[in-house]
Amino acid sequence: MFVGTHRHSLDDKGRVILPVKFRNRLEVGAFMAKGRDGCVSVYPADEWERVASKVREMSSEGEMQRRAARAFFAGAAEVAPDRQGRVQVPANLRDFAHLGTEREVVVVGVHSRVEIWDGGRWDEHEPEADRMIAAAEEIPDFGI
Repeated sequence: MFVGTHRHSLDDKGRVILPVKFRNRLEVGAFMAKGRDGCVSVYPADEWERVASKVREMSSEGEMQRRAARAFFAGAAEVAPDRQGRVQVPANLRDFAHLGTEREVVVVGVHSRVEIWDGGRWDEHEPEADRMIAAAEEIPDFGI
């Protein structure tokens, strides 16, 4: 399970260091894809298979779903952390998520996947997300 928020930066080759506690699950291989809300999603191989199956099934429902599936798979890339725990974010995904080299990025654990955000975009998004949790009556109290 991936949890937590970690601030890093992309190096001049477009690599980001993954938190140590995320690496074990990703070291056997992972997949990056365009994520919702303008981030890059990183899926461990088993989760990628689950997500890919859902996207593939959805693609048979109509033209819009087929186009979305095509864009999702065409923009994806297989990745693996190097010995220092870095992963290369492909240029198309850096452009999609507005990740510039030598700029701060935020690596977020989101249960079954990791998200990589531009630091400024994350800072804009996070307070709104906190307000949504506080205002949502249908979200359980998480036992606290």
